[in-house]
Amino acid sequence: MNSVDIHNELKDLLSGSNIKNQLSVAQLVEKATSRGEAMLTADGAVCAETGKYTGRSPKDKYTVEEESTKDKIDWGKVNQPISAEVFDKLYTKVVNYLKTKDEVFVFNGFAGADKDSQLSIKVVNEYAWHNLFCHQLFIRPTDTELASHTADFTIVSAPTFHADPAVDGTNSETFIIVSLEKKIILIGGTEYAGEMKKSIFGIMNYLLPQQNILSMHCSANVGEAGDVALFFGLSGTGKTTLSADADRKLIGDDEHGWSDNGVFNIEGGCYAKTINLSAEKEPEIYNAIRFGSVLENVVIDPETRIADYDDGSLTENTRVAYPIDYIENIVTPSVAGHPKTIVFLTADAFGVLPPISKLTKEQAMYHFLSGFTSKLAGTERGVTEPEPVFSTCFGSPFLPLPATVYAEMLGQKIDEHGAQVFLVNTGWTGGEYGVGNRMKLSYTRTMVRAAIDGKLNGVPTIQDEVFGLHIPTAVEGVPSEVLNPRDAWADKAAYDQKAAQLADLFKDNFKKFANVPENITTQGGPIV
Repeated sequence: MNSVDIHNELKDLLSGSNIKNQLSVAQLVEKATSRGEAMLTADGAVCAETGKYTGRSPKDKYTVEEESTKDKIDWGKVNQPISAEVFDKLYTKVVNYLKTKDEVFVFNGFAGADKDSQLSIKVVNEYAWHNLFCHQLFIRPTDTELASHTADFTIVSAPTFHADPAVDGTNSETFIIVSLEKKIILIGGTEYAGEMKKSIFGIMNYLLPQQNILSMHCSANVGEAGDVALFFGLSGTGKTTLSADADRKLIGDDEHGWSDNGVFNIEGGCYAKTINLSAEKEPEIYNAIRFGSVLENVVIDPETRIADYDDGSLTENTRVAYPIDYIENIVTPSVAGHPKTIVFLTADAFGVLPPISKLTKEQAMYHFLSGFTSKLAGTERGVTEPEPVFSTCFGSPFLPLPATVYAEMLGQKIDEHGAQVFLVNTGWTGGEYGVGNRMKLSYTRTMVRAAIDGKLNGVPTIQDEVFGLHIPTAVEGVPSEVLNPRDAWADKAAYDQKAAQLADLFKDNFKKFANVPENITTQGGPIV
């Protein structure tokens, strides 16, 4: 089936009497609650449960192998190929399935705040709450923009349509399939809304580098002086939390592009974790949960409708989606200048990396390519406790192109703009997971603010004997014994063993980068 036939099928679907186009927030809230998809909380947010899929399903994500794009894709476990025939048959089934529904919801909007590289998107949803999620997460059009809107890419999502692997050629009942040639993202068998968000991010990660724009899995904010900071890290490492700073304006919490003009947000909203959320620790996020916000898998008291953010019985990966203007301190539009500070966030379950260290250029490139963190409970199906993982560029699940494309672009921009790079461990201290404790958020905030404000520039450092990282000897407001991870462990021998184990994992992982300059390999990683 060619692109014309595919889009004729879509056009036929969208001409149906069951189509609800561009409903308002209030209308979508009414639909989600009246249809039994979600409940209204005491704070006015919509709360939905996503069933057994409470995180992404990476084994069910595919890219169609097509002549026009196949030579550009970094095929493997992340970018799994699937045939055009499988896609076409499933697409027809899903479209016909949606035609039988009483109501189907459509949102038109954009990805990318930079008008020069902005992507027009259309989202077709079986669920009203999914459509509300997309309305709040992507960039909402003005009336003028909507009148002339033509989609570059379309998401077609039918969570209650389940594939038959034996017939449909999928791994399971769930599928997330991207056709770059036909410009369709087909989703079925999962109610987890994050699949839609990340699918569009994957499209931007494919398109932007080909326009000489670095796409990044990071949050970003900017100070009064125009000093931009980037926060790289996988889900659960603190990107959203640390970028929502009352003293700085938020550019965005998760996905950005870095062009010749500076940094811009890819999205129009935020998607924050809510497990253990409190007004005291994270007031910006807490106060953003109100009418129009979408909660996922948060336990709600059936009588009072009050949310219990400490209850992780459904999943540790509880979430809230809200438009970026629910945060008071934001940049409008979501664009700013070139970064002065870059922070790599890692949640180290070994508990051996320093809470903050300054990186040389070689170390910055090494740790960007390594992308070490711990996969936290709930962020993917089947993950119930932290698992050490190396995710290239702190976002390998979303990168369709070879990792070196993004790494080389980042290196060029660091050189060009003189950005300072820091590695920050938001994971464990005083012992590994199960023995030590999670690093205090107050300490992490203090250290990050010191780095961004330039207060660490003149502070003496000591070099970690295992990883070669440059650790500040003092950070005002942070106990000195916290700064050096070995000092925080009561059992020094146990620390040495764990540090050596992690160093070996770094070295083994880095062997896959065959074409990296030798100085990055020899000067960027562990020194023992």
